[in-house]
Amino acid sequence: MVTALASGFGFGLLVAAQVGPIWLLCVRSVLRGGVTVGLALGLGAALVDVAYAALGIAGVATALQIWGVRMAAGALGVAILLVLGVRALTSALRTTPGDVETGDVLAVRRAFLTGLGATASNPLTILSWAAVFAAVSAAGGETGDSSMLLIGVGVGTFCWFGLLSVLVAGLGRFIGPSVRRTIDLVAAVGLLVLAVLLAWQVFL
Repeated sequence: MVTALASGFGFGLLVAAQVGPIWLLCVRSVLRGGVTVGLALGLGAALVDVAYAALGIAGVATALQIWGVRMAAGALGVAILLVLGVRALTSALRTTPGDVETGDVLAVRRAFLTGLGATASNPLTILSWAAVFAAVSAAGGETGDSSMLLIGVGVGTFCWFGLLSVLVAGLGRFIGPSVRRTIDLVAAVGLLVLAVLLAWQVFL
């Protein structure tokens, strides 16, 4: 039981630690809305990781790699990243940095839904969990304590984003408006670049 919990925690931590769109969203959102927003984003990502981990345990994760499913998830992921990137870019180019646009990811509920959507539609998340459980299966790993494994995955993912949120919030106290705007711009460009790279991988 303890081994399954620790393994799940490690899996969740490692998958969440991959630099990607949720990282950029978390950093940007915490700087603009505080730790609570980052935690909401992390919770959304954690729930999706638990869902994909459950599919991996059930042996379904490999089926999610088939062309049609991967294409649909990729198209949705590209659309979400483009929308988030354009919003971030619009915010970064504003003349009044203190303004917050209506419907931005600052709202806790919207941050949670963004974490869900951006993580669930990212084919790399699907592939990561498929690879994790393929490796476990090849090594003869046991999934008898699957419930504890899934709890560990959720806790590991959430802890990673919680740590990231706290660190960014702490650093944010020493960052002025101009630097925040620069970070906003970097996040926006990063999201748009990731959208282009994802489209390249999925459609070409």
